Amino acid sequence: MTETRTVDRSVDYAWKALATIRLVNGVLALFAPRWLAGRLGVRAESQAAAVYPLRMFGIRTILIGADLILEPEARQRSLQQAVLIHACDATAALTAAAFGELPVRSALMAGSISSINTALAVFAARRVPRRQRQWH
Repeated sequence: MTETRTVDRSVDYAWKALATIRLVNGVLALFAPRWLAGRLGVRAESQAAAVYPLRMFGIRTILIGADLILEPEARQRSLQQAVLIHACDATAALTAAAFGELPVRSALMAGSISSINTALAVFAARRVPRRQRQWH
């Protein structure tokens, strides 16, 4: 019984951490895209087009973060989708570094955040109790 509670608690921590990271990054991208671009090594003044995709990323990220919190019955699906979403984000960041589209340090930071998100999603998705995994 204690082991089940520990697993349940760690799963709760994992999806809540993922939701929090998504919400913080999403809000920053949507409402402070120039600041976030600067953190990624992109000068928004000279590359104004970078603001638009950051805002798109922001709203997407807010919505998928809110989904984890507001839709408990869909949480398993959201976590499974999160694995693909964040693995693709990490791959995109590392690809951008390889092609010189982002400074290596910035791409590694973005790739690391996405990799952490991927790990949180994998952990939480695999440990949701079987009764919650079933499709309704």
